[in-house]
Amino acid sequence: MNFDQLAQNSLDLIAAAGLKVVAALLLFFVGRRLITFAVNLMKRALDARKIEETLVRYLASTVTVLLNIALVIAILGYFGVETTTFAALLAAAGVAIGMAWSGLLANFAAGAFLIILNPFKVGDFIEAGGVIGTVREIGLFVTSIVTPDNVVVYVGNNAIFGGTIKNFSTNPFRRVDLVAQLAVGADHKKAIELLKQRLAAIPNVMKTPAPDVEILEFNVMGPVLAVRPYTHTDHYWQVYFDTNRLIREAFGEAGFPAPASRVVMQATA
Repeated sequence: MNFDQLAQNSLDLIAAAGLKVVAALLLFFVGRRLITFAVNLMKRALDARKIEETLVRYLASTVTVLLNIALVIAILGYFGVETTTFAALLAAAGVAIGMAWSGLLANFAAGAFLIILNPFKVGDFIEAGGVIGTVREIGLFVTSIVTPDNVVVYVGNNAIFGGTIKNFSTNPFRRVDLVAQLAVGADHKKAIELLKQRLAAIPNVMKTPAPDVEILEFNVMGPVLAVRPYTHTDHYWQVYFDTNRLIREAFGEAGFPAPASRVVMQATA
């Protein structure tokens, strides 16, 4: 046996395999750059046509996944793997994975229906899937929502589509529901008039419809006023906190007595 020839052949094979690996890595990194460039180009073109941002992001996610799969198939073809066989195996694996991961496919289908039916879009403030916040992205399988305390929560599309969706951004305004407790001896008419006047001065409180201030109920401490200003969703919490502060300051400045609980004594025979 010619060991020198064998060693030379081994070195040639290793060198050829090494070149193929380097070429494959180069093809992968270049392909990834081209995919990113193509997706960004598509997004700019769709944005220029004023396409809804939610749909743009969904299409970008879909195209990115498909192009990455095509890139992997191309690299395998470069190594001599029969791509038709690979495609058949991929299809068979897809069926098996689909049966095992039916929930993942359900999320995918739900995401498509969310895009088609459009119950909300990116930037809307919603309550869905047990989460309240602003929609950041509707993805292939999950929707990312930024909560008011600035936490990103990923919710499965099927959990959103299969449940109740509250969209607080659809209507031009929403109502802030607060209450004000009065003492038994307080003049409720004066209190109602005072709050109506002062509410109009709070920033971002809408004039139409005008704030509602009425007697909501009675308890042992006295009448309870419903205080309900209207504002845009973007200013909800500002109006909420300003109104609470207004109730406290207005009643204090007007000299209204502080409500106190009363114990009702029942006489016994």
